[in-house]
This record gives sequence, structure tokens and C-alpha cells, in this order.
Amino acid sequence: MHRKPVIAANWKLNHGPTDAKHFLQRFLAQTPRQQDRTLIFFPSAITLTTVADALKDRPDIWVGAQNVYSEPQGAFTGENSVLMARDAGARVVLVGHSERRHVFGETDASTTKKCALTAQARLIPMLCVGETLAEREAGTTASVVERQFAAGIAELDDAQIASMMLAYEPVWAIGTGRTATPEDASDIHGVLRRALTTCLDERAAAGVPILYGGSVNRGNASTLLTAPDVDGLLVGGASLDPDAWSSIVRS
Repeated sequence: MHRKPVIAANWKLNHGPTDAKHFLQRFLAQTPRQQDRTLIFFPSAITLTTVADALKDRPDIWVGAQNVYSEPQGAFTGENSVLMARDAGARVVLVGHSERRHVFGETDASTTKKCALTAQARLIPMLCVGETLAEREAGTTASVVERQFAAGIAELDDAQIASMMLAYEPVWAIGTGRTATPEDASDIHGVLRRALTTCLDERAAAGVPILYGGSVNRGNASTLLTAPDVDGLLVGGASLDPDAWSSIVRS
């Protein structure tokens, strides 16, 4: 089954509203509407509305939230809810990004809650999974990503699972300059595709896009996109320059 590629930019803690406006002016000037792929920007929460407003005439480009809190509302100073994200213009939410897991200590249990809240708010969870270098060297990559996947979908129904996105991002390859080979990516994407077939029929499982993330750049984007079962890219540092990013999304 052919899946429309998804090319996503995770700006992390970069680009405030002013920088984002300048970025998008330059990016849009050199990036025509993409009919054959979906583009997503994940700006900071403070910048989300600015990006959504700038892209209102580009339905081929979606906006997502980098994170949401695991409760829908309440006395949680500094946090952002799924309903706030939706109201600000988000269509997608990153859940379980490796930096949330390994820098902020988020657990599989929190990804369960966040995926459920995201889906209940009629947003798309993009569940991130991936192993550390120690887990890779121990030969437990498949079991790690299967465990993380199972936690993310634990409170979703079949329709919600079929509507989600997945991103495989080996922790050892994020921001290190080391990239999984296309064969590495295809192997683990295959593990995830098979995991999807345990809870969905074959057609529905085949429709869920699985992105690769981890030191993607202009030099390797095209090669990664041609690998079997790699349906898109989740890009960090290489998405911060409008010229480089325009080149990648047109790969």
C-alpha cells in the first residue's frame, strides 16, 4: 500500500514567534504546495499560533504540538493541554519523544495517558519510540519499541490506532551525527508494522505512517525515504534553516 510521505520538523527549543515569521516567509517563497506529501511543523507552544496563522493558506502543511500535559485541565502551572493545543491550531501532538523520556523522565504510563487524551481531543498522536545505545548493543531494540508501542496504544480503540502516526527515533542517533542505516530503519519499522497488525486488520495497519528520526539531513533524507516501510521523516536540527528544510521536504 502506498502511503503519502509525512515530513515533519521538530523545532524543539528554537524559533520564537519573530524568528518563525521570518523562517516561514523564506520557506514558503521557495516551497510550492506539495500534493504528494504532508508537511508538519512542531514549533514551541509559544510559537504555535504564529505558525498556524502563517500557514492558514497552505492546507498541505500541518501544525503540531511538541508536547501536552497528561491531564486535560487543572492547577498545573506552566503546562499545556490537548484542548489548548487544538484551539491554537495543532492537528498533531508528539508523544513520547526521546527527550521527553530521557531528559524529563516521562514514562510509558505517561505516553498512555497522553495518547488517549490526544485522540479524545480529535488530534493525531505521533507516538515516538526508540532504543538507547545500551539497549541496541544488548540486542533488545525490538522488545523496547514493542513495549513503548504497546503503552502508547493501551487506551486507544482500533479507529484511534488507525488514525495515529508513529516515529522511530533511535536515541543514539538523535543530534549525534550518527544515523541508522536505511536497513536498520526498515528492520524496526517492520517490527512496528507487524505490531500494528496485532490490533488492526491488514489494510488499516498498512495505512499508519511510520517516520524515521535521528540525525536526518539533506545528504541522507532521500536515501532514507526510499527504504522499505519508511513513510517519512521527523527532523530536528536540519529543520531549523529554511533553505535546508525546503530542500529536505522536496526530497
